[in-house]
Amino acid sequence: MTKKTVSDFHIDTQITQLGRDPASQSGFVNAPVYRGSTVVFPTMDALLNNRAEFNYGTAGTPTIKNLEQSWSALAGAEGTVLSPSGLGAIVLALLTTLKSGDNLLMPDSVYRPTRNFCRGLLEKMGITITYYDPMIGGDIESLIKSNTSTIFLESPGSQSFEVQDVPAITAVAKKYNIATIIDNTWATPLFFRAHDMGCDLSLEAGTKYLGGHSDLLMGIVSANAEWWPKLRETYDLMAMLPGAEDCFLALRGLRTLSIRLKEAQSRALDIAHWLKSRPEVIRVLHPAFEDCPGHEIWKRDFTGSSGLFSVVLDPKFTQDDVGRLLDGLSIFGMGYSWGGFESLITPFDCAEYRTVTQWNPGGRTLRLQIGLEDVDDLKRDLADGFARMAH
Repeated sequence: MTKKTVSDFHIDTQITQLGRDPASQSGFVNAPVYRGSTVVFPTMDALLNNRAEFNYGTAGTPTIKNLEQSWSALAGAEGTVLSPSGLGAIVLALLTTLKSGDNLLMPDSVYRPTRNFCRGLLEKMGITITYYDPMIGGDIESLIKSNTSTIFLESPGSQSFEVQDVPAITAVAKKYNIATIIDNTWATPLFFRAHDMGCDLSLEAGTKYLGGHSDLLMGIVSANAEWWPKLRETYDLMAMLPGAEDCFLALRGLRTLSIRLKEAQSRALDIAHWLKSRPEVIRVLHPAFEDCPGHEIWKRDFTGSSGLFSVVLDPKFTQDDVGRLLDGLSIFGMGYSWGGFESLITPFDCAEYRTVTQWNPGGRTLRLQIGLEDVDDLKRDLADGFARMAH
């Protein structure tokens, strides 16, 4: 009888098997952590002709390789590289596809640090950035210039949650031989198969759901067969790699990724529906809700939703009112990032940096990350906050 390979199993089983080999690890379940800079070669010939799997610490280690190969399998990619942060992954991807004189198409809903990088560095390199309405779909063709080399996508938007028509946009990109990059942090490959949807490079902050415990920083970029050699070359030139312990923690997080993501989905939907019924809330921005921009696209292309969404408060509430809500919370923390076990809440306002679309949601907005606490406790914490806000 032929023994089955990891790829023969469902995703939930695959993530428990990928990136480890007990038979080569003296029977231990998890792979050891390799820390190092110098690699010694057995002979001069091996050194001069680079006859080794790794030639220096910046080229990777078995620990890094385990994580890279695991993620490639999950994402359906030809190859994967890692970086020390999610923003580092964005930088790696953009510098892989762009050169001086190019034009980049960027959604107006993009993660603000991405926009800051475009303004702070790419424009200095002679790259022009054209921002576009994230709901443009196939009409993005009208924005393409002779020097447009890259289209960036982020679906859904990291605060306003517009769901982009990725297949329509990637189809236009292929027509003009333009590279596509997507920030897929919200869904991960478990809920959205970016490469299957035509994206050349897919990135995410492993800081979020892959890590899962708010104790590491990591970025991930995967590429299809066409773009993998170019991505790897950029990575090798920059030597932008994470530390061994972070890779070990990411591999550990991988084992429970599917379970945690499904639980985040369930709890977030429960609380989102509860919030929708509250008189203090006039709108819930969650891709699974019909009134969220791109909901029908989400139903078509995604297999689930994660634990991050936003709400719009009744316009009668002032900033001071919101402060009373937030400052007295017992469970929800106020902090950036998300994807960990703890629930978070932050106020935000996109209006100050949107340049193509108008952000006017009708009231003050809050973004919520739903963690793994008891749902009734979370509702009670928010209900107490609403009571403070109203009085």
